[in-house]
Amino acid sequence: MVRRHIHLEHDGKLLLVDLDGNGPAVPRMGRATIADSSFSLRLPTPAEAEEMGLTWKAKRTNHFRLGQEMHEIIVATPDIPWPEAWAWKDAVISDSEVDPVARESVYRTLHRVVSKVVIVNPRNEVLMAKVTRGFFSGCWTLPGGFVDYAEHPRTGAEREALEELGINIRIADPQGESGEPRRGEDSAIIRQEIFTPDGINWLSFTYRVEADIDAEKIVPKDDEIEEARWFSKEGALQVAVSFFDIEAIEKHL
Repeated sequence: MVRRHIHLEHDGKLLLVDLDGNGPAVPRMGRATIADSSFSLRLPTPAEAEEMGLTWKAKRTNHFRLGQEMHEIIVATPDIPWPEAWAWKDAVISDSEVDPVARESVYRTLHRVVSKVVIVNPRNEVLMAKVTRGFFSGCWTLPGGFVDYAEHPRTGAEREALEELGINIRIADPQGESGEPRRGEDSAIIRQEIFTPDGINWLSFTYRVEADIDAEKIVPKDDEIEEARWFSKEGALQVAVSFFDIEAIEKHL
């Protein structure tokens, strides 16, 4: 059996209801789990939202399993002005009386931010690394990874290149978005994609850097990178597996 819910969100506000379907209901941040481990606030069903007189524009439908149950979540924007009385999205996660399905839906609608770099040498070859862990274990990818908390994507790409391959790069930043301005062309490619039915939302920043780095100066990280190698554009596209990498290689070379 699949349980159906609707995730109605507008400008940081989310509609929650009580167990009888009455709402809007507001969580209390930091509230501890009650004794019987039940909950008192949840996402409405589509029928309950309609009974409240709401209409909406659906963005997508997510599917995920919690425990033994499958859940179908319609993620939508309501056709109303800013819903002042609704729950702040941030407060939903930290109240243990909110149904885990609602908290999981909020978690899945947050962006996962990754940052990568296309390093190009004078022969118009691109540097790629064969990774030994993570989503693309055993595959060739561009240097990069998750952006740390309080870190600009440019800084994250530079850090990842140093951690993964032992190389120092400097990404152009003509507007000084990550600190002091750095001369050069702003090469950022920014893409957002959802690849799987569970709705995890990826936001990718990919930059271009020109550098002539000798192979012996590239030191792959022992527990993460098996090998690093320069590829022609055609060779890189043949071995790349990430949608974001393929697009960046096509556009930057």
